[in-house]
Amino acid sequence: MELINRLLTANKSWAASQLEVDETYFENLAKDQKPDFLWIGCSDSRVPAEDLTGSQPGEMFVHRNVANLVVHTDMNMLSVLQYAVEVLKVRHILVVGHYQCGGVKASMMHKDLGLINRWLHNIKDVYDKNAAELDAIEEEKKRFDRLVELNVIQQVQNLAQTSIVQGAWHQGQELHLHGWVFGLHDGQLKTLAHMPPTTKVEGIYRYDF
Repeated sequence: MELINRLLTANKSWAASQLEVDETYFENLAKDQKPDFLWIGCSDSRVPAEDLTGSQPGEMFVHRNVANLVVHTDMNMLSVLQYAVEVLKVRHILVVGHYQCGGVKASMMHKDLGLINRWLHNIKDVYDKNAAELDAIEEEKKRFDRLVELNVIQQVQNLAQTSIVQGAWHQGQELHLHGWVFGLHDGQLKTLAHMPPTTKVEGIYRYDF
């Protein structure tokens, strides 16, 4: 219970410090949220969305899962995406991976890990799609880092392939998709991909409205 009490005590201190700066802080916080950003990140405890970006409560809508995946059969992620785009009208969706991601590392192994095998299969697909590039990288750490990056890029593409995003673009919504990676070694965010509202989705993934 000591660990839990530490969190509750810290919460009281945080709440008091907010009121010292602005006595109406929680009155304003209780109003409707109007975030400009949807963050799709990894569940890793070392990658807190608000802290990394200096964002305040109410500025960022957040969804996290193992290895920051955008899976087309994941009703949780899709529900978050639809609410963020169609109700909250966010202007930017950020897919944020990080180097040293345990999920990506596990996907590079051949070990049977049980239930999570099904989830990691999505990253194995990214590896398989980019096998020629990845297998040509001799140093394991560099190959690992590159798969982290390629995974982020693929998830941004997966977002663009959803009817939710394409529908927003069709209706003229100013919605940008971004792919970033966070370096645990230096604390920096690096841009990997950007799809503006003018992006045209081609081939079988295009929806007609």
